Amino acid sequence: MTGPAPLPAGGRLTVRERCGARAAVAVARVLAALPPHRMCRLLERIRRGARPATAAEALRARHAVVTVSPHCAGDGCLPRSLATALLCRARGHWPQWCSGVRTAPFRTHAWVAVDGRPVGEPAETAFYHRVLSVP
Repeated sequence: MTGPAPLPAGGRLTVRERCGARAAVAVARVLAALPPHRMCRLLERIRRGARPATAAEALRARHAVVTVSPHCAGDGCLPRSLATALLCRARGHWPQWCSGVRTAPFRTHAWVAVDGRPVGEPAETAFYHRVLSVP
């Protein structure tokens, strides 16, 4: 199932997209509370049967998530990345979900990627070493 083209900056979401994004954010908050190994195992099950996401599909899902959730639009990288991946999966595709660390200064971050490149993330995401990944 191919979705519509990515939204331009400030683009409006349909009612269906808003509802889907809100549901994905709600599920992502539950997943974010799980221990990392259980969260990854569950994500691996969820992604089964999905085709790889394109960068445009992942960017559209990310836009929907940050539009409906102020927490995900801010510093909530874990629920944002999980909700983005879940929304993509609801549409039949799956981006690579990643979580990593950097040491100078020490920080953790979670994001989605397509073809190994972070989607909708700042350039500094390249400095994070991937620790967890669900391709």
